[in-house]
Formats: sequence, C-alpha cells, structure tokens
Amino acid sequence: QVQLVESGGGLVQPGGSLRLSCAASGTIASINAMGWYRQGPGKERELVATITSVGSANYADSEKGRFTISRDNAKNMVALQMNSLEPEDTGVYYCHAEVRVTAWYGRASDYWGRGTLVTVSS
Repeated sequence: QVQLVESGGGLVQPGGSLRLSCAASGTIASINAMGWYRQGPGKERELVATITSVGSANYADSEKGRFTISRDNAKNMVALQMNSLEPEDTGVYYCHAEVRVTAWYGRASDYWGRGTLVTVSS
C-alpha cells in the first residue's frame, strides 16, 4: 500500500509564503513524476506544478516565478515553495505521485494525498 501525506497548509496574508511538503510511504519500487494540484472554491482540480524523477519541472502559467517545486528522491518527498501568494491561490492542494510498486521498470499507478488547505486572505 502506498500513501501520500501532505503538510504545511494554513492561513496566510496576501503576499505571504507557505511551504507544502508531501511524503510518500509504503511499498515503493520507484516514483516517476510527482506534483501538486489545486482545487479552488467552485473549481475543478487543476495542475499547479509537476517534477520528474530527474528534476525537470513544469508549472501552470499563473504560478511561474512565484512557486518552486522540488523533490528528494532518497526520501520520496516533494515540496512546493509558494511565494507572493494571492487570494486566487486559495484551495485544497493535493499531492500526486506516479508510483511503481513492483519494480522500477514496471507499471506506474497514480496515487493521491488527502489534501491540505491553503487560504490566502486578509
């Protein structure tokens, strides 16, 4: 069984910063991509940022220049540093990972964390 656990969410003023962390645990042979997705009020879940096993990152256009995604392969962790936060960044942030549970070359399956709430408000 693979589990992803997020932490670091909370209430922050506009212009402030938060750092989200996610740790994967369980039966893991290897992890391909990891990432963060957000579901805002009244919106569908959307991509925030992803990062490959070799460190290639992709960001949604609205997050470029403000957010930084990073990972620690040895610890099966991914983090999201969020700066210059805006009210539009409010939402539940979900950690995602493509995990191979049997072998590094085997099939990868999608796993999701339960989410952590980020609220940006005055």
